[in-house]
Amino acid sequence: MDGIHDLGGMAGFGAIDVEADEPTFHEGWESKAFRLNIAAIGLLGAYNADEYRHAIERMAPAHYLQSSYYDRVLTAVATLLVEKGVLSLADLERRAKGKLRLALPARDNAADGIVPPDAPRFAVGDWVRVRDIHPHGHTRVPRYVRGRRGVVVHVAPLFSFPDASAHGLPVRKESTYHVEFAATELWPDDERRGESVIVDLWQTYLEEGE
Repeated sequence: MDGIHDLGGMAGFGAIDVEADEPTFHEGWESKAFRLNIAAIGLLGAYNADEYRHAIERMAPAHYLQSSYYDRVLTAVATLLVEKGVLSLADLERRAKGKLRLALPARDNAADGIVPPDAPRFAVGDWVRVRDIHPHGHTRVPRYVRGRRGVVVHVAPLFSFPDASAHGLPVRKESTYHVEFAATELWPDDERRGESVIVDLWQTYLEEGE
């Protein structure tokens, strides 16, 4: 989906505040949120990692931008546990002693209708172009590379296609590639020459780039 979470290549958000010797957790509740997510995925099996990522993407833009990293973790966990019927919103709000802001409802993912070939379609050195898709559901192809041309530098093993698994659909594995893009291909007005960006992309996202 196209949302505020997809910030790659965007400008205007100010400088990044780099914290010297930053701790993993700043407050005790953050470690609890982290452990809760790991337990819900690994022990309870309530949802998978792609569903978790998509729940964060579904946060309302203002909610997303106003939230810290672990605020987003907690929002995603709460949203999914309610959606999966593990807990009710009323239960959570009673325990929290107040209202909770969950993520927005999920929509079907149109990109799942694309059936990938059985075997790797591209090889190292092949030029490819990223398909200019805008699915309503989860996708791992960032907006700043859509429609752009790059070269395959590595063919990775088969991996679960996130656009399907994020919506509770059967696991489907396909080839993944490391694709190198010249910085000037992604940002034509950028004056820095000779720089490049490598992005991991699933086969469904790619077409021939000759």
